[in-house]
Amino acid sequence: MGENGNIGSNGLRYADAGVDIDAGNRLVDAIGPIAKSTARPGADAALGGFGGLFDLSAAGYGDPLLVAATDGVGTKLRLAVETGIHDTIGVDLVAMCVNDLVVQGAEPLFFLDYFSTADLDVGVARQVVDGIAQGCRAAGAALIGGETAEMPGLYASGDYDLAGFAVGAVERDLLLPSGDLKAGDVVLGLASSGVHSNGFSLVRMIAEREQRNWGDPAPFAPERSLAKALLEPTRIYVEPVLAAIRKTGAVRAAAHITGGGLTENLPRVLPDPLAARIDLSAIPLPAVFGWLQSGGGVARDEMLRTFNCGVGMALVVDAQAADQVRETLIDKGETVFELGELVPRHGDAIVYEGSLDG
Repeated sequence: MGENGNIGSNGLRYADAGVDIDAGNRLVDAIGPIAKSTARPGADAALGGFGGLFDLSAAGYGDPLLVAATDGVGTKLRLAVETGIHDTIGVDLVAMCVNDLVVQGAEPLFFLDYFSTADLDVGVARQVVDGIAQGCRAAGAALIGGETAEMPGLYASGDYDLAGFAVGAVERDLLLPSGDLKAGDVVLGLASSGVHSNGFSLVRMIAEREQRNWGDPAPFAPERSLAKALLEPTRIYVEPVLAAIRKTGAVRAAAHITGGGLTENLPRVLPDPLAARIDLSAIPLPAVFGWLQSGGGVARDEMLRTFNCGVGMALVVDAQAADQVRETLIDKGETVFELGELVPRHGDAIVYEGSLDG
């Protein structure tokens, strides 16, 4: 050992094992201003501490419940990695978490991300965090921290993985679903922006079966490449749904339509005596789902429990105020359609009528 207690010039360093601490420090410096752009009452969005702080009283809550959600983006991430398109996958990450909060009536307050990779590319990571910040701003959530892990040997070179964690708050008496759901309540659908972040293992299989390259024109949107069209980020419904809840007082339940589709997700917010009767012909089916259905020979019921099929969010509302809720959502930029109504349950929790292709 040298006089300073260090091994000589032939000694190994952490960087020799594939972990670049300096790159991590450069990333923290690069994303500090990005995080600050998400500041909101209750959080100053400063990075660097061991934990992030949030002041609920500064956010205006009196008797709040905290609601937490964590998620990833599934194998949609594989498409981003393979094509080098990294600027929107962070939006998906935020959307998958905050949309799970708002269906319980909760306002997203803050978000943390976990980014793990084989070898940290600061440019790629910054693009991902830019997307995360974009999602946070859309959701009104502060990006208060996260973790970047460089793990050579666990991932292939160039690969990375993402996870997100969001916390929101709701006043105790406004928690959804409410206890007054009843037969005759109307089910409204909010249009999705595309496939969102579920079912991509099947999407990739169908693209391979059809021998499509990611750079080819999308068969359902030829003005865009297949990759760009499929990477359209998950829609964030926080602002319009919170507006509908607070302005009308008529939203009784909400469901984020993710993996499992309408078939699995809408029943999660229904009490045992009630079912949802859904008119499939009311759904304006986006062209991407027509391509997936025909290209993969996917049966209707499999489509409905794998993909959102054009419905990213479903709200159960008081029939008397359904028009007011719809108008509030439309004013906030949503495309809204009436899916059906709640009925007494006699078997399945969701009953489909009509045709999925309209």
